[in-house]
Amino acid sequence: MQLLDGRALSKKIEQKVSDEVKELKSTCGCTPGLAVVLVGQDPASAAYVNMKKKACDRVGFYSITHEMPETISQEAIEKTIIGLNNDSNVDGILIQLPLPSHIDTTKLLELVDPAKDVDGFHPYNVGRLVTNLDGFVPCTPLGVMELLKEYDIDVKGKNCCVVGASNIVGKPMAALLLNADATVEICHIFTDDLKKHTLNADIVLCGVGVINLITEDMVKDDVVIIDIGVSRTKEGKLVGDVDFENVSKKSSYITPSPGGVGPMTIAMLLSNTLKAAKINAKNLAETKES
Repeated sequence: MQLLDGRALSKKIEQKVSDEVKELKSTCGCTPGLAVVLVGQDPASAAYVNMKKKACDRVGFYSITHEMPETISQEAIEKTIIGLNNDSNVDGILIQLPLPSHIDTTKLLELVDPAKDVDGFHPYNVGRLVTNLDGFVPCTPLGVMELLKEYDIDVKGKNCCVVGASNIVGKPMAALLLNADATVEICHIFTDDLKKHTLNADIVLCGVGVINLITEDMVKDDVVIIDIGVSRTKEGKLVGDVDFENVSKKSSYITPSPGGVGPMTIAMLLSNTLKAAKINAKNLAETKES
């Protein structure tokens, strides 16, 4: 069994991003900018945003967080997003989810300029992902693909079982695997006999937030396990969806949780923001030339 070390790979990616930021600043004077919209006081969301801010600082990004009260109106958030769309200092916009129940999340995600949609949630970018065209891909599944690539795990022709069908993780994860020529099954809360599907899989990717959902008897020998889920036990310990202690005994590769997929999500956010900044810098240079 070999651990898929997301922390180590994320540091390598951060260093690469940092080097490219320095080059971008020296060639065109451009500093990649990321804006985060945070609504309410959810502790987990606030912690994630803080981690993203620190990562931006480490690589030399300009970053700004718009903190808004839980009771803020839909119109007020929309106004902020429109302002960020028009702000030349901002290359990427991230709306921290989940949002309060009175907010229309879909409408806000659709309002973000697709060229600044570094989370990859806009329907334009979702469509480009599904049709295997270049665009912005959701950070968590993109991070998983980078992790598989780092450890030379080829998904081509492999049976991959994606457990969880969310728009943020499960669906884009399945699309990326399909684009890489894997054979993909998607399971979810209404799937009958989950074990029947996971037992047949060469690679199991689970992201639903249910502690110990995937157990030793549900996977075959030498399986590759990607644990994307995050939950907190009664004792306050962070854990994933997989019974790590027992499932790891049958695995060829497995992600720890925490320390596997989580760090890769932030690394891919940095990578996506840099990508947006480079595109904007190129467009600005072409405009000046014309």
